[in-house]
Amino acid sequence: MSIKVMLADDHVLCREGIKQLLEFDGSIEVISEVNDGEECLKQLEVVAEVSDGQECLDKIATVLPDVLLLDINMPKKNGIEVLKEIRKKKYPIKVLILTVHNEADYLLKAFDLGADGYMAKDSESSELKNAINNLLNGESYIQPKLVPLLNSKLIARDVDKARIDSLTKREKEILISIANGMSNREISSKLKISERTVKNHIFNLFKKIETNDRTQAAVFAIKNDLVKL
Repeated sequence: MSIKVMLADDHVLCREGIKQLLEFDGSIEVISEVNDGEECLKQLEVVAEVSDGQECLDKIATVLPDVLLLDINMPKKNGIEVLKEIRKKKYPIKVLILTVHNEADYLLKAFDLGADGYMAKDSESSELKNAINNLLNGESYIQPKLVPLLNSKLIARDVDKARIDSLTKREKEILISIANGMSNREISSKLKISERTVKNHIFNLFKKIETNDRTQAAVFAIKNDLVKL
């Protein structure tokens, strides 16, 4: 029995290239099981190709692939939205993000939502094979060159979490209000405290999250999901 692979990418040439690599390159056989110390090799078969996120979700329901190679930039629903929906519906699919994005934010978001692997489209074919092998054997995969990015982002997130935890309930309320574009007077009216008290809280929270102005504070709140855009 072959391993069912689905390709989700809005570029036809990219899909065709990956399909040929997976199906026609004899070296792309993956180790999917180990029985009594012997490797069990199975050929990959591309069972579906889609060009947008909504089509991807519709097709998954009927095809139920073993592995999904998922691009981030797609129309209708992007790859991050698709991944979130896949995990919400608890489909037993190994998801490998295959994208041009190598920014830490995308990488961290993908793994937060349950991606099994993440690699750039400019990777070598051998690296793609290695990634799929890892996924099918119950392991995750991050392209080695992207690991430092992920580590630095995790460290930064831990620092931000510590800063958020240092805020009082009132300071968090004011920070969220600032991120929502409210003035000191509006915050004062909303929380039923004086403007002087609002200013004191702002001074303290700016010091705790190490920002210098309202714009930086708003960015901090948005980046850490204290408010939604």
